[in-house]
Amino acid sequence: MFIRATPFINKKNGKTYNNYRLVESYRNQSGKVRQSTILTLGSDFSVDKSQWRLLADRIEEIYSGQSSLILLEPKLEKEAEAIAKLVTQKLSGSKIIKSSKVELKDKDFQSVDLNSLEHQDIRAIGTEYLGVSAAKQLDLKEILLTNGFNEKQANIALGSIIAKLVYSGSELNTHHYLTSVSALDELLDTDFTKLPLKSLYKISDQLLKHKEGIEEALYKKEQDLFNLKETITLYDITNTYFEGRSMSNPKAKLGRSKEKRSDCPLVSLGIVLDSSGFPKTSKILPGNVSEPKTLSEMLLKLKAKAGVTIVMDAGFATEENVTWLKENNYEYIVVSRKRNCIPDNIDSIIVKDQTGNRVEASLVKNEETDELELYCHSEAKEAKSKVMESKFTIRFEDELQKLVNGLTKKRAIKDYEKILTRIGRLKEKYSRVSKFYDISVKFEETKKKKQIVTNITWKKIKDTPKSGIYCLRTNKTNLDAKTFWKTYTMLTELESAFRHLKSELGLRPIYHQKEERVDGHIFITILAYHLLHTLRYQLKQKGINQSWKILREIMSTQCRVTSTLTLEDSRTANIRKTSKANAEQMVIYNALNINSNPGETKKVYF
Repeated sequence: MFIRATPFINKKNGKTYNNYRLVESYRNQSGKVRQSTILTLGSDFSVDKSQWRLLADRIEEIYSGQSSLILLEPKLEKEAEAIAKLVTQKLSGSKIIKSSKVELKDKDFQSVDLNSLEHQDIRAIGTEYLGVSAAKQLDLKEILLTNGFNEKQANIALGSIIAKLVYSGSELNTHHYLTSVSALDELLDTDFTKLPLKSLYKISDQLLKHKEGIEEALYKKEQDLFNLKETITLYDITNTYFEGRSMSNPKAKLGRSKEKRSDCPLVSLGIVLDSSGFPKTSKILPGNVSEPKTLSEMLLKLKAKAGVTIVMDAGFATEENVTWLKENNYEYIVVSRKRNCIPDNIDSIIVKDQTGNRVEASLVKNEETDELELYCHSEAKEAKSKVMESKFTIRFEDELQKLVNGLTKKRAIKDYEKILTRIGRLKEKYSRVSKFYDISVKFEETKKKKQIVTNITWKKIKDTPKSGIYCLRTNKTNLDAKTFWKTYTMLTELESAFRHLKSELGLRPIYHQKEERVDGHIFITILAYHLLHTLRYQLKQKGINQSWKILREIMSTQCRVTSTLTLEDSRTANIRKTSKANAEQMVIYNALNINSNPGETKKVYF
C-alpha cells in the first residue's frame, strides 16, 4: 500500500487542489503490474508527505491483523487506525452477516492458528444502542430532516445528542467520544472518525435555530407513542452556574443559586412537563429571572388548553398568578404561601403510609376563595426540620456564649451598643430559632460614661411550633384528599428531571461563554433527556427502576471488537462483531423488546 496525491482543478474557482488516495499494486492475470485505489482520502488529508510510507505500512498492519513493527507517534497512529477502519468497512461490504441467527444457520469452518488471535478497534456500543433505539422510537432523525437538516447533519446531531446521553460532557469530550471511544457511527451507518470539532458547534447552532419545531414534534410523537393524555401540566424553574465570568452572555446573571453557587453567574431553565414526565416545552432564561412572572408567558407559548390542571410549587403561587389562572379557565394545584397551621377539630386521613415518612392530610373548604385546602403533615419533613432547628439552636447559643466569654477577655467587645449590634446580627442569621428566645443584656456605666456589658443571659420563652406541615390549594373542588395529594406529588417528576439534567446528563457546570453556545448546550441536554425518559418510562413499566447512571454502567461493557486470525492457508480472517450481552443486559433488552446483538457482523478474508 502507498499514498498518492493526484492534482485536479476546481472548475468554480480555477484553483488546483490535490486529491489523496490509498493505493495498492497487484499483478493481473497477464503478469502485468497494475494499481488500484483502495480508498479515497479526500483533499483535506493533512499528513506530512515524509510520513506517508510509515502511515501506509501501519494501515496495512492494522488491516491484516499483524503486530506493530514500528512505533508511531499517537496522532499518526490514530490516523492509521481511522483509515484502516474505513478500508475494512469498504472491503467487507459484500460479506456482511446481518444477525446471529444467520451465523448459526450458515456455518463457516476454518482451520486457524489460535496463537494468531488478536483483538483491535474496541468500541462501546451497549448504551449507544439504547440511545439509538429511543431515537428511532421517537422518529428523531425524521424530525430533524423535516426541520431542514440534511442526512449528514442529522447524523451529527444524533451523535451529539446520544453522546450527551451516554458520555455527558462538553463538545470537546463529545468529539473525543465520537471519534475514539464509541461505535455509535456504525449504528447510524455513518463515519465519525474524522469528524471536525467545529461540526459539533455548527450543529448545536442549527438545533437551537429549530428548537420550537423539534420540541413540538417530539412531544407529539411521545403522546402518540405512549398514549399520553394532556390533563396535567407541571411547571418549574431551575438554574445552573457558569465556570468563568461569562461577560458576553446577557443571560449570565448573579442570583440565588439552587446549587449553593451564588458566587458564580447563573442561567435559568424553565421546563413544562406532562404528568408522565415528558417535556412539552422549555425556555432558557436569565439567571436572576423572577420565577412568578414566567408562568403566563410559558403557558401561552405552550398553547395549553383551558381545563388543563397546572401543578406548581410555592415560588409561582402568587395571588397574581392564581388570579390569572382563574381568569384564563385553568385548574390548578399549588403550594399555599400562607402560614401552614392545621385548623382545629379537622379530621385527617393517611395519604402515605411509609415507615419514617407517613403523611396525614386534612381537607378543608375555604368559602372565601371557593378553593379546597389540604393541610399535610409529613413525618419525614418534621424529622428533617427538627434536625435543622437543633443545629441552629446549638449554633445560636454557642455564638451567644462566645459573647459572654469575651466579657472577661482583653480586647474583646464589651461596649453595650456593639454587643446589641452583634446580637441583632445573630438574631437575623438564626431567625428560624432566635424568635423563641428572650435575651437580657446587663451593663454598667464607667467613670468615662461608657456603657460596658457585664453579663448576657438568655432563655427559651416557648417551644417551636409543630413542623413538617404544608398547605396545598386548588380550585378543583371535586377532589378527595388522597387524589389531591397524589396529583401534587407529580411535581417529583420535575425534580427528577432536573436531577437527571444536571448530574447524569452533564448540564452543570457550563463552560461556554457565548450566549448561543450556552443555549445550544442546554437544548442538546434537554433532547438527551427526551431519549432518557423514553427508555426509563418503558423500563419502569416492566419493574426496572434503576437510575440512568446504573443502567449506563450495566450497558457500558458491551462492545464492538475486530478480531483477526491467521488461517491454515496463510490467509487472514478479519471479523467485526459485537460482544454477547450478559444476563443484566439481557434483562434490559427484553424489557425494551429490542435485539440484544446490535451492529452487523462483518467478515473479510484476504
